[in-house]
Amino acid sequence: MPPFLFTWLARRRLRHLHAVGAALGWVAYLASGVYRQRLNANAARGGVTTAERRRSVAEAGKMVMELPRLWLRPHDEPIADPVAWHGDGLIDAALARGRGLMLLTAHLGSFEVAAQAYAERWGARQPMTALYRPARQPWLRGMMERSRQRPGLLTAPASLAGVRQLMRALKAGQTLGMLPDQVPPDGLGVWAPFHGEPAYTMTLATRLAAQTGCEVLLITVQRRPHGAGYDIHVHPLPEPLPPAGGDEAAWTLAAATVLNRAMQWQIGRLPSQYLWGYHRFKQPRQAEPSA
Repeated sequence: MPPFLFTWLARRRLRHLHAVGAALGWVAYLASGVYRQRLNANAARGGVTTAERRRSVAEAGKMVMELPRLWLRPHDEPIADPVAWHGDGLIDAALARGRGLMLLTAHLGSFEVAAQAYAERWGARQPMTALYRPARQPWLRGMMERSRQRPGLLTAPASLAGVRQLMRALKAGQTLGMLPDQVPPDGLGVWAPFHGEPAYTMTLATRLAAQTGCEVLLITVQRRPHGAGYDIHVHPLPEPLPPAGGDEAAWTLAAATVLNRAMQWQIGRLPSQYLWGYHRFKQPRQAEPSA
């Protein structure tokens, strides 16, 4: 997408962007056999209904089209669309305990909203550091970095330096934001079951939680119909992570399995807004030396 078009789209109303996005989602689905096959296969693994799978096609397009409005918003202005929190008392309580907090979300709903919404509400009290993978296109990479660096919101690249930054943030009692269903580079994950099949799963989130003793919560940003804004839901993990100790390899696999079950639980609450076309079961790419 050309930069000037990104800027033009940022000034459009959310309901218009979502309407166009829904149509583009179907264009992408019908035009790409590879994408269509992957989306259908992943949705079948997840056991979603035909109606939910069809809605997810349109929702994926909405997710793409809402990004310009979110990313190019001036840093001193709040999110332009209504945001309602549910379960936010869990975040208040976790911050009060001061042990550090990790907020996890799958590629679900308007997950880009989560970090900015947190920063608006709690960033002055306790900032968030969000882990990200830089885009390959220089213009998009610069836009993403500028949009994600906001008051109360920092970013950490997926590198050794970024991991050290995350560790320092947690030890200082701050908050992290991560997408644990993102496929990590080779050597930085384990094969753990996800919707009944082995998926290469990151170990960073569970290792950070074990090493720092931070609290872990799930956060889901649900896209409202007709561009009416967002509902943000906060939940505890459905089951606790296993305590570290004993055989490290066994613990790593057990922790990754629990984390994947948490992602499945989160997705199951809103299956029509999960990115079923995401290449979750792919072979991991080779890790860079810095990783």
